[in-house]
Amino acid sequence: MDAFLQGKSSLNEVELGLLGSIKGKSLLHLQCHFGMDSISLARLGAKVTGVDFSNRAIDAARELAKKANVDAEFVCCDVYSLPNHLDKKFDIVFTSYGVIGWLPDMEQWAYIVAKYLNPGGSFVMVEFHPVVWMFDNDFEKVTYRYFADEAIVEELDGTYADREADVRKKTINWNHSLGEVINNLIASGLDIDAFEEYDYSPYNCFLHTVESAPGRFQIEKFGNKIPMLYSIKAVKKAYNKNSTTRGM
Repeated sequence: MDAFLQGKSSLNEVELGLLGSIKGKSLLHLQCHFGMDSISLARLGAKVTGVDFSNRAIDAARELAKKANVDAEFVCCDVYSLPNHLDKKFDIVFTSYGVIGWLPDMEQWAYIVAKYLNPGGSFVMVEFHPVVWMFDNDFEKVTYRYFADEAIVEELDGTYADREADVRKKTINWNHSLGEVINNLIASGLDIDAFEEYDYSPYNCFLHTVESAPGRFQIEKFGNKIPMLYSIKAVKKAYNKNSTTRGM
């Protein structure tokens, strides 16, 4: 945190490459948590609005922006209810790393993405690959389906930030296939401009990993044999055939 407050970016090369120059652009950051990436984006010259459903995360984001002397706006609500809290359009909508798994409905999510984009605006996402979520936490066996036909309910000890934390919690999430994500974006009026898969994670947030290169983590037993990330860049069509019926 000290390094971050002194100007270090929390963003990774994947999303930076997809975003390109964002100076002077308006940017909506969905599921922004406590704002480090939002603030890093604002430091690159974007006018950033971050959204998260946790009031404690949003309070922390506002305080962090104040400490960093960065101008960023934060809205506290869940993604699906955002139209009740925010009425503006953006040049870019951005989301990344461990976000859509908490959402059950990709059709409504894609509608929100498209709703908040200006015509010709870009959507950029980087997310953990659905193949990763098929395994149990120890990556010993395939436990869950690739497709999100039902919720994945688990009871876990610790957190991804602190494996030894004295916390036991129930989590409920969904594994959304690539086809589900991409086809819902297309149906909402976006053209897929770029799609890529990667065999590493920039975060050491899984069990039994090795650092195959600086800042690149893989599951030790699998190495480079499975995908761990994917990225999408999409552009909202200047005219959307659904705009008259869905309010985009």
